[in-house]
Amino acid sequence: QVQLVESGGGSVQAGGSLRLSCEASGHTYGDNCMGWFRQAPGKEREGVAAIYTGGVATYVAGSVKGRFTISQDKDKKTVYLQMNSLKPEDTAMYYCAAGPILGLWVGSPDPNHLDAWGQGTLVTVSS
Repeated sequence: QVQLVESGGGSVQAGGSLRLSCEASGHTYGDNCMGWFRQAPGKEREGVAAIYTGGVATYVAGSVKGRFTISQDKDKKTVYLQMNSLKPEDTAMYYCAAGPILGLWVGSPDPNHLDAWGQGTLVTVSS
């Protein structure tokens, strides 16, 4: 069973940067996709970015494209979300998740097809 442990959230001023990490265990790394969803207060959870752990394919939501980058270290079984030029509207709880295809990160998550979730890490961006 896949287990995900996140780290790296925090508070930053607008224009700043943060990097989130998500370490996986309990499965063969490289046979699924991992990525991030976020949920702001009063809003639905939405997909942010994901990566195929067996290759280089990625998905990045339009709202963060050009500012957020997803990458991985296969040896460490860890996926990273580098967030630059942060805006107050990026404030949310960020959740790492694992699933079989990148398309699961488009829009809102389908819990029936995602295999695992992390505990969440809070990102707060002040203006």
